[in-house]
Amino acid sequence: MRRDDMTTQAGSSPSELGRILKAWRGTRGVSQFELSLQTGVSQRHLSFMESGRSAPTRQTLMVVADGLDMPFRERNQLLLAAGYAPLYDADESWDTGSFVIVRHALQRMLLQHEPFPALVMDRYWNVVMVNEATKRLFGTFIDLDRWPRPRNILHMIFDPEGLRPFIGDWDRFSASMLQRVRREAVGGAIDEPTRVLLNALMAYPGTGHVAQDDRAADLPVIPLTLVDANRRLSYFSLVTTVGTPRSPGPQELRVECMAPVDEATERWHRPVS
Repeated sequence: MRRDDMTTQAGSSPSELGRILKAWRGTRGVSQFELSLQTGVSQRHLSFMESGRSAPTRQTLMVVADGLDMPFRERNQLLLAAGYAPLYDADESWDTGSFVIVRHALQRMLLQHEPFPALVMDRYWNVVMVNEATKRLFGTFIDLDRWPRPRNILHMIFDPEGLRPFIGDWDRFSASMLQRVRREAVGGAIDEPTRVLLNALMAYPGTGHVAQDDRAADLPVIPLTLVDANRRLSYFSLVTTVGTPRSPGPQELRVECMAPVDEATERWHRPVS
């Protein structure tokens, strides 16, 4: 059955609702017709929703949000634009009962990855949790106490007073990191805070220019290599997300496990018995 429930909602903001829907269709690269086929909401109704000629029910909005694969936080914005209360707790505390099972699982992952670095980040690359190996690694190159919490790993990497002076093959690595930020944005969409973050990173000197030489051509990844007078340590990352989340907090978390690229790096992390 087609969903053509064109109800009128008091207090709705159809212009904002239409803007959000059009923006997400553009992000997903689908037409109104294609979205209609995916969701069962008629193309006519979708057109009326975007033009402000009708105010959809909450159920219809969620059907459309599913069709557009919108993240939970952005679904709240969609509901608010239509005059509805948000469905998802966007301010869920890390210490709430609903987060306990996720937090314990993350702690186990970080512990099991020892003696190699692993950390948990939110959608804007703020560090939420780390294991001891991460503290040891970064603390070898910079004074972590200079960085207030929540520490943003990207600013720590790109800031000339942070890890930047110790990173080998900077041009290639910085360009690949900017690509990662865009690629790993929650829901595959660059929201305004992510855009602000990218602009801040690009403002650092010598950022985002791809090197012409390829000193890691024999590797299938672009490693993070940290170099000082005493050591050269290289890593690639494995990134894990929470499966089937039901709220913004777990949906936006990422676990980054850093694996040694070479034997020298592995030996540095494994104490001699």
